[in-house]
Amino acid sequence: MAAPEIRPLSDQLCFDLYAASRAVTNLYRPILGELGLTYPQFLVLVVLWDEGTCTVRELADALRLDHGTLTPLLRRMQGNGLIARNRSSADERFVEISLTRQGDALRSHSVRIHCAIKEVLGLDEDQFTALQQTLRMLTDNATPPR
Repeated sequence: MAAPEIRPLSDQLCFDLYAASRAVTNLYRPILGELGLTYPQFLVLVVLWDEGTCTVRELADALRLDHGTLTPLLRRMQGNGLIARNRSSADERFVEISLTRQGDALRSHSVRIHCAIKEVLGLDEDQFTALQQTLRMLTDNATPPR
């Protein structure tokens, strides 16, 4: 019986996605470093800038992170004065996350960050939109239903 054909790394979609993800995330590092933020912290802020106050569960769902990964990140952000964590007055089982003035003040940098990344990637608006749609479809197809 012949051994199965081994596909080289250059044929592995998983590697291309991994390499692209790391490369794009690394583009954010110097920009966010100037603001004292990590990439995951920036993503939390983006959700809060858009949604306002969220529960930990809502943030976890939006970021596709598990509670155990998100909680230490939120603790660090609270320690840095970017967010507040408070028990919900409606249901004390839930912790609500909100922006502090310091966290909200960083919002003014969001357009500059988005434009800088888009420029470095060299994508026009149509290419950017098409890539985003493809990535969302891949993510949805690869995510098991809840």
